[in-house]
Amino acid sequence: MKIEKNTAVTLLYKVADTAGKLLEQSTEPMVYLHGGYDNTFPKVEAALEGQVPGFQVTLDLAPQDAFGLRNESLVQTIPKTQFPAGVKVGGQLQSQGADGHAQLFTVMKIKGDKVLLDGNHPLAGKALRFSVTVTDVRAASEEEVAHRHVHGAHGHHH
Repeated sequence: MKIEKNTAVTLLYKVADTAGKLLEQSTEPMVYLHGGYDNTFPKVEAALEGQVPGFQVTLDLAPQDAFGLRNESLVQTIPKTQFPAGVKVGGQLQSQGADGHAQLFTVMKIKGDKVLLDGNHPLAGKALRFSVTVTDVRAASEEEVAHRHVHGAHGHHH
């Protein structure tokens, strides 16, 4: 089966910087609903359109085509008194953003009574090299299309 709108695509991936340093690698297959549902980067989806299991591709993505440009307004310094005991550098906290959506922040630094938080994705602002291998393609269920994501193994669970 070919990758087209409303197919569930299973793939393995590697993410490296443009110098080739490995940053992340899938340990389990990733499954996404293909067809403009924002379940993967648009340039990755475009490269996979019409392909079949076994297809491999490596794409160099500019920051705006991957995790976006850094947004310095997502960097905040908050009094340590507003955090639970045991807050540590590298820890993550979820907060509600101004738009009402959940926003994940990483604790970057603790200095005295201040905590520096960053709401940017850790790979924001970086050009990246994505290598993907398609391992399976199947027709998505009506429920998956209605929910705009894949269900079940390696997909979304309700």
